[in-house]
Parts: sequence; structure tokens; C-alpha cells
Amino acid sequence: MKTYKLGFLFTQPPFGTAISREGLDALLAASAFCEEDEILICFLNDGVFNLINNQNPTLILQKDHIATFKLIDLYDLTECFVCEESLIQRQLQNHNLILQNTKKISSLEMLTKLNQAQKILTF
Repeated sequence: MKTYKLGFLFTQPPFGTAISREGLDALLAASAFCEEDEILICFLNDGVFNLINNQNPTLILQKDHIATFKLIDLYDLTECFVCEESLIQRQLQNHNLILQNTKKISSLEMLTKLNQAQKILTF
């Protein structure tokens, strides 16, 4: 069974607070100290909104940090998963995701993945 040194769980929407942006900053910083395949990245509940392409946060006077999520692909962080049920509940299953290599999995599969992480940081 695969184990991960760190798991990053995004559960909050991208705007309204700085939690999502801080999580992304922590993730990118951690990637300097871990191998790419030792970091687990999961998007669950409202965290799936972080992955929706073509958002325009300037309309609500927010900075656009969503584009920074593209660095996950650039850094070759391949262990990236999104909860399929969360997408369906929010009617986002047909939207294009900002990350091309994100794998859609069930919530049960996501819990299994999260149990394989030594430490989990939730944002």
C-alpha cells in the first residue's frame, strides 16, 4: 500500500477567506522538501470550487489565486484527486477543471487515500 508523507485536503471555497490561498502556499513550500509522489492533494466538499476553470474573482473584488493552482501540474505533483460526489452535489461534474491530471474518485476512495498519509493538513 502506498504511503504519503503529507496530505493536503482542500475543503474550503477559494474566496471569502484566505484559507485556500494559504493551503496552496503551504503545498508549494512542502513540495521543496518532499518527493512529488509523497504528497497527496485532495479536493472535497466546497474545496472543489478551487479547481473550476474560468472564474472571475475580480467581480467580487478578490485576487485571482486560482491560476496559481496550475503550479501543481508544473511541479509534477501527480497524486491529485477530486471527490466526484462533491462535484455532482454542486453540479460541477461537467465543468472543466483547472488541473488536467486530477483524478476523480469517490469519497470512500478519498478516505482510503487520506488514511495512507502520515500527516494531513486541512484548508
